[in-house]
Amino acid sequence: MEWKQLFSPQRAGQSPVVASEQSRSAFEQDYDRIIFSQPFRRLQDKTQVHPLPEYDFVHTRLTHSLEVSSVGRSLGKRVGEDLLKRHPELAKEFSLYDLGSIVAAASLAHDLGNPPFGHAGEDAISDFFLCHAQGQQFKVHVTEAEWCDLTKFEGNAQGFRILNKNQYGLKLTYATLGAFTKYPCPALFPGRDKSKRSQKKFGFFQSEKDIFHAVAGQLGLVATSDISWNRHPLAFLVEAADDICYSIIDLEDGCSLGLVGYDEARALFENVLTKNKSKLGKLDEINGQQEKIGYLRALAIGDLMGECATLFLEHEQEILHGSFDTALVDKCPSYQALEEIIKVSVEKIYRARKVVEIEAAGHEVLPGLLEEFSKAGMYLMEGRKSRKYENLQKLFPAEIEVAIRTEKNVYNMLRLVIDFVSGLTDRHALSLYRRIKGISF
Repeated sequence: MEWKQLFSPQRAGQSPVVASEQSRSAFEQDYDRIIFSQPFRRLQDKTQVHPLPEYDFVHTRLTHSLEVSSVGRSLGKRVGEDLLKRHPELAKEFSLYDLGSIVAAASLAHDLGNPPFGHAGEDAISDFFLCHAQGQQFKVHVTEAEWCDLTKFEGNAQGFRILNKNQYGLKLTYATLGAFTKYPCPALFPGRDKSKRSQKKFGFFQSEKDIFHAVAGQLGLVATSDISWNRHPLAFLVEAADDICYSIIDLEDGCSLGLVGYDEARALFENVLTKNKSKLGKLDEINGQQEKIGYLRALAIGDLMGECATLFLEHEQEILHGSFDTALVDKCPSYQALEEIIKVSVEKIYRARKVVEIEAAGHEVLPGLLEEFSKAGMYLMEGRKSRKYENLQKLFPAEIEVAIRTEKNVYNMLRLVIDFVSGLTDRHALSLYRRIKGISF
C-alpha cells in the first residue's frame, strides 16, 4: 500500500479534489459533517457502559466518541509528524494535521452503528432472526450471505452503512471511510482467520459490499481474498484510540459510581504508567477523589498514546505490507496492566446489577420492536391491508416508509427496518415498545 493513495481526499461520485482548500481540509470537512449529523446527535442517549445514566459524569456513546476522537487526533498527529519526515514527498500535499483529521473523523464515527442498549442490543437484534419465529420466517426469502448479515448484527457494518446512506449526505472522503473500517470483510467469510485482528468481526453488509469494493480500490488496499482486504493503516490508530478510552475511562466511571474503590482504581492506573510515573507526586496537591482519578486517567492515556504511536512507527512497513495484523494495545508495554483493568471492569462494572437488568430489558424490547415493524414492513412492501400495520407504518420515518413502499427485495426491506430500530435511542426504544404493546400511552 502507498501512503499517498491511502490519504485520498476523493469523495464518491465527485470530481477529483486536492486535500486542502483555503480554510478547511477535506478531512476537516469530514469531521464537521459527522458532528452535525443526525446519527451522531443520537449518541447522546445511547448506552456506553451504564444504560440510561442518572449522573452527568457517566459517559454516553456521545461523550465516549468525542473522547476517542480527541485521542485519535493526537495519535494521528504524532504518527504523522514522523511519517512526513520519513516520506518528504508527502509533505508537498499533506500535513500532520491532515493525518490527525482523518483519524479524528473516523474515530468520531466509530460508534455510529451501535444500537440501543450497547453490545446487548447487537445480540438482541441478531437473536430476533436466530431465535424468534417471526424472524426465522425470513430465511427463505434471502441469500445465505444476507441471512448471515441478519443473524450477526454488527455495529461496525451498520456504521459503514450509515456513513454511506444518501439521506444523511455525508459523502466522506475515501481516506476517512478506509480508516473507519477496522474489519474489511463481510459476515459470510468461510476463510475467516480470527487470529487476525482485521477478521475478528466484519465491516460491511451485503447491501454495501459494492461501496466497500470501490473504497478499497480507490485506496489501493491489498486484497487477501476475493472478499477481504488488509486494513487501511490508520484503522490501527482508530482502534487504538477506542481501546485506550474504553478501558481507561470505563474504570474512571466505575470508580465514580462506587463500583470500584479508589485505592484499587489508583493502583490499576499506576500500573499502566511508564513515562508519566514521575508526575504522580502531584496527586497530593489534588483534594477531590474524582479529580484525583481524572488526573490518573489523563496520565494513563498520555502514556498509552505514546506507546501506540511508537509501535505503529516501528511496524510501519509491516502494516503497509499487511503482515502486521494485531491491535496496537495488545503489543504495547502496558498490555498486562490493561488486561488487569479489563478483568476488574468485567467483574465489577460490566456485570453490575443495573447493567444486567437494562441489558435484559433490551433483549425483550428490540426483538419486540422488530417483530412488529418487520411485519409492518412486509405489509407495506407487498401492499397488503391491515389497520394495525398501517398504523405502525406511520411510525416509520418518512424516508424509510417511502423506501420500503417502493422496495421489492425482502433483505433490503429488513435492512431499512433494522436501520429504524437500531437508530433509536435507549429511551425512545423503551417508550416506543411500551406504547405499541399497550403498556403505556
